[in-house]
Amino acid sequence: MFGNAYAGKRVFVTGHTGFKGSWLSLWLERLGAEVTGYALPPVTDPSLFDSAEVARGLKHIEGDVRDAAALERALAEAAPDFVFHLAAQPLVLESYSAPAETFATNVTGSINLMEAIRRSGTRASVVMVTTDKVYLNREWEHGYRENDALGGHDPYSASKAAMEIAVASWRDSFFPPARAAQHGVRMASARAGNVIGGGDWSANRLIPDLVRSMPQNQPPELRNPGSLRPWQHALEPLGGYLLLGAKLAAEGGEAHAGAWNFGPQPTDVRNVGDLATAMLEHWAKPGWTAVSDPDALHEAGLLRLSIDRAVARLGWQPVWNFDETVARTADWYRAVDGGQMTARMACEADLDAYCRAASWAHDEDPN
Repeated sequence: MFGNAYAGKRVFVTGHTGFKGSWLSLWLERLGAEVTGYALPPVTDPSLFDSAEVARGLKHIEGDVRDAAALERALAEAAPDFVFHLAAQPLVLESYSAPAETFATNVTGSINLMEAIRRSGTRASVVMVTTDKVYLNREWEHGYRENDALGGHDPYSASKAAMEIAVASWRDSFFPPARAAQHGVRMASARAGNVIGGGDWSANRLIPDLVRSMPQNQPPELRNPGSLRPWQHALEPLGGYLLLGAKLAAEGGEAHAGAWNFGPQPTDVRNVGDLATAMLEHWAKPGWTAVSDPDALHEAGLLRLSIDRAVARLGWQPVWNFDETVARTADWYRAVDGGQMTARMACEADLDAYCRAASWAHDEDPN
């Protein structure tokens, strides 16, 4: 897969204890990579990292990306061929209550990593993960493209837009693609968001909230049921990150050092109410109720991404449509909560199914 780009390679992953970081670490393990993970302990209990025993397949380092010295030591010791930066404060509502911490983690933490790469002389392909919310949201009907204006109303979105600006600055100043042969760093940013899938237990996210409502047998309350989002299974952008990393590492990979969107097909962009209804139908549970609060904190009402660039230039494309994504997510929680499968078994089953279906992931030539 991915031209065997990761077999026997050293990979440094920040944020490996998070939801997406855990899924990525499991995928890298099956690709034969030697993974070093650097992150804070899981912030949820339960967590996918613990329940799927992610730590058994990698070198686990507990550390904070805001600790520049510790981060640089860990990176230098890992001597990676690839770096995937997922460590973040990832929640919009949390960013309102902890704005300074959000900027410190998402912006300063990212700068610390790029400085660690620069100062240690690391030669690697680097994927810096941001979010679909980096764009100045004008509530457009069409998808945002990679060259659209950046911005952010809430502190989370603003911090990730600032991170994108920092990544572009470090790439232009210290890792210019035209001089990749000299400095050895090929750096790209990846923009995706609104991922779902088994094992997410984050606060103030739709799927975990629905799962937590199940034992109560009460209709869950939705804050913004009409808000449109580019929902996708976590494996979709993660596959994009892995493909992008492989492209960066291949001959001429500096041509891919830039920003990339990873999202669903336009027909699979649905609103919050649609997703909640579909999930509840899989569990044969009663419907949801809408709650409105005129004083609620701002969240975007309409968000779409254009994935044309990734499709045309990387050869990536979404694999699972909305219905398949919802079914896979519902089945994961049902199987694990019901004791039919362990969390790790359920993740491996989804990885098997996804990799069989992703024709682009089997290309033996990553160029």
